[in-house]
Amino acid sequence: MSSAAALPNPVLTGLRGRCPRCAQGKLFSGFLKLAPRCEHCGLDFDFADPADGPAFFAMSVMSFPVLGFALWYDSAYQPPWWGHLLVSLPMLLALCVLPLRPIKGWLVCSQYFYKAEQGRLAPQERPEAAPPGTAPTAPPAEKV
Repeated sequence: MSSAAALPNPVLTGLRGRCPRCAQGKLFSGFLKLAPRCEHCGLDFDFADPADGPAFFAMSVMSFPVLGFALWYDSAYQPPWWGHLLVSLPMLLALCVLPLRPIKGWLVCSQYFYKAEQGRLAPQERPEAAPPGTAPTAPPAEKV
């Protein structure tokens, strides 16, 4: 399966935690630990580097509902500070930790699907060498 059209959908495959090439093998060997390779097709997962992307997306999306709930809870019941520790903190942890695995799977499968690689700086073009003893000339300025 070399063409992108023949590859499985990276969103559905990633959310299910399956191999981005065959959609059969498992992507994870632990909760967030990637398997070394697919046990079905043998794809090596060394290309995968989602970095902090899953945590960023989970915290960015889930913090708004949790903050809204915490503000409502505080204004409706006026609990002591430890009331928020018992209610809001577990809610925040659950809503930020549980989506990490599906988001990481989605990002890894998208990296494979779109052939994402590490960014590289393009080599800078060297200016034409000026004859010795002369100053390099700048290109003419454009008139505005």
